[in-house]
Amino acid sequence: MKRITASIILAALLMTTALTGCAAKGDTKEQEIKKVEQSSTAQTENTRIKIGIIQPVEHPSLNQIREAIIAGLEEQGLKDKVEIIYKDAQGDSSNINTIISQFVGDKMDIIVPIATGTAQAAAAATTEIPIVFAAVSYPVEAGLVKDMNKPEANVTGVSDAIDVRQIFDLAFELTPDIKTFGFIYNSGEVNSVAAIDQAKLYCQEKGIDFVEATITNSGELQQAAQSLVNKADAIFTPTDNTVASAMPVLASEAANAGIPVYTGADSMVADGGFATVGVDYTLLGRQVAEMVKRVSDGEKVSDIPVETMREYTKIVNMTTAKNIGVEISVELLKQIKTVE
Repeated sequence: MKRITASIILAALLMTTALTGCAAKGDTKEQEIKKVEQSSTAQTENTRIKIGIIQPVEHPSLNQIREAIIAGLEEQGLKDKVEIIYKDAQGDSSNINTIISQFVGDKMDIIVPIATGTAQAAAAATTEIPIVFAAVSYPVEAGLVKDMNKPEANVTGVSDAIDVRQIFDLAFELTPDIKTFGFIYNSGEVNSVAAIDQAKLYCQEKGIDFVEATITNSGELQQAAQSLVNKADAIFTPTDNTVASAMPVLASEAANAGIPVYTGADSMVADGGFATVGVDYTLLGRQVAEMVKRVSDGEKVSDIPVETMREYTKIVNMTTAKNIGVEISVELLKQIKTVE
């Protein structure tokens, strides 16, 4: 990894001053100083650590992660030592591959992919550049690592795996009369499939019926939601990027039917979902920044275990609660975070 030392900078300044003096004897003292400063700035920029951040689509959850990563890097003292190149794939998987190829071609020092698909694309594109992923719920199932505790290649990061059982426990605490759950998710997202498998297992163990509707893009969400609200007493959707990108659509259909939507992320509750025991993505982003700092300091990726979230939060949307006629007890209000 690149390093900046006082002695290197001083030597560069002295050499540049000498060359400037020889090459342009007619320059004024001010002109010579300006040239030295410009040369020093260029050399400093060339020695900055280049970090490429990519997210699959613009969405509050993903934006929150990205912003927290950048803020976290500043908190880690890297503000003037890194050059951050951010790219958004705009919901197009082919753009993801193009952006990752650009990152590899531009010789990024670290690639930070947000979400599972972007992390998989990055891992497929390079085995040399360190990759620190953010918000990959199930890294093993996604084929990114074989062992969470000891990554064997160039990939590590922070998982946003949710505790599905905690979400369902909260669901039956808030709305105990649920007989049938509806699951809605993108069957092409590995993280979603893994979470839904856990949800099915929970329902089977508790003797709860469930129905499901799968989608491949956000344009299919409204029709899928309409098919579920007539069959289910409540809906569960995990940290699914496709659903999250159009969460207000699902929230609106469920509210019209008077049924709750339990989600895997706080931002999805903020977008109209009812409740979750979910991830605070600001905290996740800062964890990722800490990991990036370790890599930038020269620590081997294989020596940095994949981390999971340190904190989970019970979150309830009080506006949604009112719209679907659910009352929250005073005692529970003391234990949860509320959004409007």
